[in-house]
Amino acid sequence: MSSDPWGRVDETGTVYVRTADGEQVVGSWQAGSPEEALAYFERKYEGLVVEIGLLEKRVKTTDLSAKDAQVAIDHIREQVDAHHAVGDLAALRQRLDKLVETVEKRREERKQQRAKQSDEARHSKEALVAEAEELAQSDQWRAAGERLRALVDTWKGLPRLDRKSDDELWHRFSHARSAFSKRRKAHFAALDAQREEARKTKERLVAEAESLSGSTDWGPTAARYRELMSEWKAAGRAQREHEDDLWNRFRGAQDVFFAARSSVFAERDAEQAENLKLKEELAQEAEKILPVTDLKAARAAFRSVNERWEAIGHVPRDARPKVEGRMHAVERAIQEAEEAEWRRTNPEARARAEGLTGQLQAAVDKLHKQIEQARAQGNNAKADKLERELEGRQALLDQALKGLHEFGG
Repeated sequence: MSSDPWGRVDETGTVYVRTADGEQVVGSWQAGSPEEALAYFERKYEGLVVEIGLLEKRVKTTDLSAKDAQVAIDHIREQVDAHHAVGDLAALRQRLDKLVETVEKRREERKQQRAKQSDEARHSKEALVAEAEELAQSDQWRAAGERLRALVDTWKGLPRLDRKSDDELWHRFSHARSAFSKRRKAHFAALDAQREEARKTKERLVAEAESLSGSTDWGPTAARYRELMSEWKAAGRAQREHEDDLWNRFRGAQDVFFAARSSVFAERDAEQAENLKLKEELAQEAEKILPVTDLKAARAAFRSVNERWEAIGHVPRDARPKVEGRMHAVERAIQEAEEAEWRRTNPEARARAEGLTGQLQAAVDKLHKQIEQARAQGNNAKADKLERELEGRQALLDQALKGLHEFGG
């Protein structure tokens, strides 16, 4: 008979393992010595030790699922419980029990992680839906369309929720995209219809302009060309592929007429030169209105100059841009002054500026108190941090006060 701390072999060749519940039969051994029998079943024990060690490593270092890990544990436990090995079987059971705890802990962690990911995905998808529904009402067709396509890509990259929630959110998301596409399609269909109508109108205007190009009835024809130009501007733009060609024909017809008219009216060049002199004098008078200090007086003065300007006839074509540019510059300066006055007296903008200034002043006052408290408590680190924050807030306040000053506050 042979034995070791964990097992023995009796005279019949039966191999036993020692456990807390007493000896358990491992198996029988007929060939070889009792020592060889014990060594054989001890090697089986070592095999179980190695198998458990490998499983412990897989659970710790890989993403082995809890289900697969439990199947492997149950398989090893069956071998341990069958007592077909000689060694500390209780120790193996303890390791398996600890491994079960680890697997359960991992299972719970993964469950919580999946729940967290699902919650994050839900919030992300709800945010995408809310943005899509807002974009569905936008008239910024290109920007909104591109953003909606980007939202679809973002949606595809998010995990799926439970089927009911995912379907409901996708239905809202898809409905918002469809609503935007429907509105955009209707908009461009209406735009196409308008441009087609503009094309028909402009073709009619071109035909009349071309029919008038040979007229020598200078006054009425010139007046009619001015009317045609007004109608042209009111017609709106035609399709891009037609607009330039129609305009070239329209202007070409006018140029033919006015060139002929100019040649006939060559004797009026002297008159136009005198007109130029008068307009240059009016431009000089208008320029004296600047800089604008009294907006009402400036408007009245410019209106007076402009009325006299309109009463003067044509000036030479090559001189027109320069002299008219001088008048336009004065007119723009008065318009800018009007806009500045409107901004200065705009109650809504002033209220926003006052509200912002009040908020920033309150924040600055609060920071001063907090700094005093921190210094009094000896917390200089906190006080230094608050002073850095105060610098930023004070800069914003100074800027806001400057803006408020522009409103006369």
